[in-house]
Amino acid sequence: MKRFKPPVSRTDLNALPVTAPDVAEAEHFITCPECGQAIDCRRLGDVLHHDEPGHEPTVDTPLPALSFIEPMLPTLVDDPPAGDGWIHEIKYDGYRTQIVVDQGQARAFTRNGHDWSERYRPLLAAIEALGVERAIIDGEVIVQDAEGRSDFAALRTAIGREPRRLVFMAFDLLHQGATNLRPLAVEQRRERLEELLGANDPASPVHFSGHVGGNGADFFAAVDRLGLEGIVSKKRGSRYLSGRARNWLKVKCWTESDFVVVGTEATPGEPVAALLARETEDGLKYAGGAAVTLPASAREQFYRATEELARARPLPCAPRSKKARWLEPRLRVRVRHLKGSDKVRHATVVGLAGAVR
Repeated sequence: MKRFKPPVSRTDLNALPVTAPDVAEAEHFITCPECGQAIDCRRLGDVLHHDEPGHEPTVDTPLPALSFIEPMLPTLVDDPPAGDGWIHEIKYDGYRTQIVVDQGQARAFTRNGHDWSERYRPLLAAIEALGVERAIIDGEVIVQDAEGRSDFAALRTAIGREPRRLVFMAFDLLHQGATNLRPLAVEQRRERLEELLGANDPASPVHFSGHVGGNGADFFAAVDRLGLEGIVSKKRGSRYLSGRARNWLKVKCWTESDFVVVGTEATPGEPVAALLARETEDGLKYAGGAAVTLPASAREQFYRATEELARARPLPCAPRSKKARWLEPRLRVRVRHLKGSDKVRHATVVGLAGAVR
């Protein structure tokens, strides 16, 4: 009888590179007390994985200490995705924060993994009061204004002076108990997170960030009308993967406004920044900086105007700066910037708006 020869040898197959999800070795397997099976958290496809309520590892299984996980980051796009295959959340204007709870003790980490537990002590006390033993919760720390919108400028002040104003908007659950939840679909993770946080308590500084399903364009339009920063859209069924991903998309709410240029500031390797002031009933009020990215002809006109309007000292509204060149407040520009903040953010000068009368 002729022996069958496979098209690829076992040696060749074993030589192929295998990429596994980023799960610590000690967390690859858990033992289900209901059926005694070894459960592979990595979902490689060669070992049975199940996710049933109550199927947790045995009590005597040693659990590794939980630590910071590099967060999943949304990709910026111009328009929200269409269809029912996405859920959509408000994009909060604050600091991305990961709360790690181990043996009932909570710690807070910034997006880059810096420990900010001391700055966020009131928030961590509220998390610990929930009775959570082991969890990793992803979210955003914000401060709300009188209308309930996130206020980034007030956030920086509150961290140092009024930490009890801080609010944690939780939107994902990466780990719970002994189980790594990152292989689960985003809907499953969020369902567990909502259950973990319990009923909404307006007096609590910890809240679940809600979402809507489908109708991304309508949701974005509503967020835009409210003057919020934007939305984050997440693909149904998607796992939690560290780093920039296209299963999470962010769409920002932009607007254009006219400002008076009160100075310029140059940093090597970056576009020149126009220092801006907003015209108010009480005079000029400093509004931040915007990158000058005008077309060549308009850029030359802008620089000629700055030469003609140069002055030795800054206006009373201008910020402190040793490298700024100060101007008479007679040049107005059109600026594209994010909504929802007194000072412009992610701003660029998109046109010249004429002289100030």
